[in-house]
Amino acid sequence: MTHAADTEALEELHYREADGIAVSLLWSRHSSRLSVVVEDLKADASFVLPARADNALEVFYHPYAHAAAQLRVAA
Repeated sequence: MTHAADTEALEELHYREADGIAVSLLWSRHSSRLSVVVEDLKADASFVLPARADNALEVFYHPYAHAAAQLRVAA
């Protein structure tokens, strides 16, 4: 489980890891929110993306595309 689990009760719904990249789909029991956590184990870097029930698997399988889209919206 990720470091975010230290602050609230999170349940890992899905997990995958390949080539040093770990991706977790998490559900907060407290807030009922979904998030996708991406950890680059080689670079010791990570980021978190919000997800909705209707797009959670899309964000889980394509987190970098969703992160790039969020950066374009924020700019």
